[in-house]
This record gives sequence, structure tokens and C-alpha cells, in this order.
Amino acid sequence: MNFLFKYSYSKTSWVTERHIMEYANHYGYSDVNPYEVVKRISEKTIEIREMDAVLDPSWVPDWKVGGFAGHCANQHEQRWDIKSNAENPVIRIRHGKQGWKDKHGRKFALRDHPTKFYDYNF
Repeated sequence: MNFLFKYSYSKTSWVTERHIMEYANHYGYSDVNPYEVVKRISEKTIEIREMDAVLDPSWVPDWKVGGFAGHCANQHEQRWDIKSNAENPVIRIRHGKQGWKDKHGRKFALRDHPTKFYDYNF
């Protein structure tokens, strides 16, 4: 588990409130991929592992004419079946001035729930 620090200002000083987060979502432009927190190394370093996400077959994209090939009008209604997979590799992310990043510069955000989103209109 990792601790996300939320800061609030009082008249006397900054107050730190610890909140446990179990997931780290990777934000790649407009797509979002779910990761789970595996181990807390320090306040600024955690180990995470990608989760498996399968599109719910009951969700059907609503394609409209437009754009290069079409426009998915209901893409924000996507439903995904997200599950943990212990066989996926574990990676480390570190917190810096620009938020959580891995060694390749990919951006992550800690969340209470995993999120998967595929941008059909990108």
C-alpha cells in the first residue's frame, strides 16, 4: 500500500493527511490503464503491477459518420472487467515535482479504484 498525502492550509501551518491508495492509473495521452500497488518502498517510491482489462461484451460502440473514419458517440460509457494478474511484471514509480512517473517518464496517478479507458476518437 502507498500513502498519498493531501495538503490543506490552516492559519498556523500546512496539515498533512495520509490516505491509503490501492491503485495507480497510467495516463497515456487520452488512454488510461489500470495498475495495482504491490509494495510501498518509501514515501516517494512504490512498486506497481499492470492489471488485466477485458472490454465488457454488453457495451457496443455507437459509431457516427465523421472524423477520419468515424466518431464513437458513447465512448465514455465503456465498461471493463478489470482483474489482478500476478504474472504481470512489477515496475517502480517515483513521486517528483511533476507527480508519479516510471523510469521512462510515463505518468501515473494514485486512485482508490482501477480505471481503464480506450479513446476510440483519438
